[in-house]
Amino acid sequence: MDAPAGTLIREWRVRRHLSQLGLADRAEVSSRHLSWIETGRSRPTAAMVLRLCSHLDVPLREQNRVLLAAGHAPAHPEHRLGDPPMAEANAALEAILRAHQPYPALVVDRQWDLVTANDALYALLGDLDEELLAPPVNVIRLSLHPRGLAPRILNLAEWRAHLAERLRREHEASGEAAIAALLELARDGRTAPAPSSSLVVPLRLRVGTEAVLSLISTTTVFGTPREVTLSELAIEAFYPADEPTRRFLQGRP
Repeated sequence: MDAPAGTLIREWRVRRHLSQLGLADRAEVSSRHLSWIETGRSRPTAAMVLRLCSHLDVPLREQNRVLLAAGHAPAHPEHRLGDPPMAEANAALEAILRAHQPYPALVVDRQWDLVTANDALYALLGDLDEELLAPPVNVIRLSLHPRGLAPRILNLAEWRAHLAERLRREHEASGEAAIAALLELARDGRTAPAPSSSLVVPLRLRVGTEAVLSLISTTTVFGTPREVTLSELAIEAFYPADEPTRRFLQGRP
């Protein structure tokens, strides 16, 4: 059974490092009323739940959870990516992936499970252990697995530290248990590498017996999504960090 709505709101307030007074001021409600909501003495309306969640930057999935706990219907729809209402969004994702060729790009969900990718990305994974590529493929686990990409990542300590920092920020923002587990995997008790002078952290990946690719990544999300699935998708696009990498990727069939 889920926690009461007031308890969930208090948990998000604490996660955001806000006092009751601070949240009450932001949401323009009395601190007394907010206290009554958090302690269960007052049942918040759906509008109040959404107002508080908005000021707490609560993810859409979790907003629905708070609404249900308060006895209200979910406010944000959720569909599978292949469902008819998602056709235009799905087409946009596929167009972005195609346009990014010949450079690798992929789409991941909120738990870093692979949703789809372009041919350039699959070409880098084609000779990995088939067991690791059986769906659902978790991109973080695949990257750090000893039978995955880890042995091919020449700057593994630096890349692992980069992933750990990103996962730490994501866990602070979302509270997602699956992200906490991935964060522990990325940390894995290892000492963080010395700070680099690079402007961005590259992924230095050995391909075959000779080629070493140096890639930098960008992350793209849907702007102001109002649907749960879309709000949780991210496009990870990789670009050449040097000219040899550019020539190698542009020269692949």
